[in-house]
Amino acid sequence: MKFGVFDHLDRRDEPLDKFYDDRLKMVAAYEAADFYAYHIAEHHATPLGMTPSPNLFLALVARETSRIRLGPLVYLLPLYHPLRLIEEICMIDQLSAGRLDVGVGRGVSPYEVGAYNVNLDDRAKMFEESLDVLIKGLSGERLSHDGKHYHVPDTPMVMRPVQRPYPPLWYGGANESGARFSAAHGMNFTTLGSTERVKGLIASYSEIWRETEGEPLREASPVKTPLIGVGRHIFVAETDEEARRLAKPAYEYWWHSVTSLWREHNASPVTGMMIDDYDEACDIGVAVVGSPATVRAALEAQADKIPFNYFLGQFSWGNLTHDQEMHSLELFKSEIMPALAGRQ
Repeated sequence: MKFGVFDHLDRRDEPLDKFYDDRLKMVAAYEAADFYAYHIAEHHATPLGMTPSPNLFLALVARETSRIRLGPLVYLLPLYHPLRLIEEICMIDQLSAGRLDVGVGRGVSPYEVGAYNVNLDDRAKMFEESLDVLIKGLSGERLSHDGKHYHVPDTPMVMRPVQRPYPPLWYGGANESGARFSAAHGMNFTTLGSTERVKGLIASYSEIWRETEGEPLREASPVKTPLIGVGRHIFVAETDEEARRLAKPAYEYWWHSVTSLWREHNASPVTGMMIDDYDEACDIGVAVVGSPATVRAALEAQADKIPFNYFLGQFSWGNLTHDQEMHSLELFKSEIMPALAGRQ
C-alpha cells in the first residue's frame, strides 16, 4: 500500500498568502511522513480551489521538497493549448528532478469551463484530442498535429521531460467509462464513493487493464504496474467526540465551496462521487473521522473489502485550522499508516 495526498486547496477565511504558506508547511510534513505523492486540484472562479494554475504552485513545491512526487489531479485539458502544456510539464518535471505525475481530465463544472468559452458539447472531443497531442509531444522529438480543435505546425520539441517517454498519467474516474478509458490508456486510476461503488469501478478498470495488455497505448505507457487509488476525507483527533465536533462544520464548509458556482447559477452540482451530507459521508466511508483507533479500524475494514493499493487521503479541507490539520496528520502518520502499509 502506498499513501498519497489529494488537496482541493479550498479557501478558508484567512489571508491567501498565509493559506499558501501553511500549505507548503503541510507538503513538507507529507514528505517527512513518507507519502508517495501530493496531488492538487484545478478549479476556476470558485473557493473550491486556490490553485487555478497548478503548475505555478507545483513549481514552488518542487523547490521546497526533494522526494515526494507532485502532480495535478487533474489538468483540465480543454482549458490549455497542448503545446504550452507540454512545455510546462517538461519544466516541472525538470524542476522536480523527475517527480511529476500528470493527471488529466475534461472538467465537471460547466460554469468553470464555460468561463473560458469552452462549449460543453466540445469538451470530451477536445480532451481526447488534447491528450493525443500531449502524449505525442512529450514522447517525440518533433510535434505536428492538424485536428479539429488544435493545430500545431511541425515544431521541434526542445523541452524534454526527465521521465521518458513521458511522466506517468493519472485519471480520476467518476464512472465505468472513465475507469475503462484510463485502463486502456495505461493510466494510474483513482476514484471515491461508497464501498460498493468503488469496488465496481475498480473491477471495471482491472478488467480492461488485463484485456488491453500488449496493445499500443498500454505498451507505450510508462505505467507498468498501476496504482489503483481510493480517496477519503480524513480527520483524526484524540477522541471520537473531538474529531466529530470539528469535522462536521468543516465538511459543511467544504461542501459550500464545492457548490459555490452551482448555487450562483441556481443549479445542482453534478458531483457523482462526492456526498453533500456529512453524516451520510461518514456512514458510507467517504469521510473517515475519529480517534486513531476508530479511523484505523474503519480503513482496515475498507482495505479488506476493496482491492486498492493506493490510499489517497484528503487531510486539509473546509475550515479546519492549520494546527488541527497538522495534528490530524501526525496522528495518522504515527498510529494509522503503519497498520495499513503492509496491505495490498
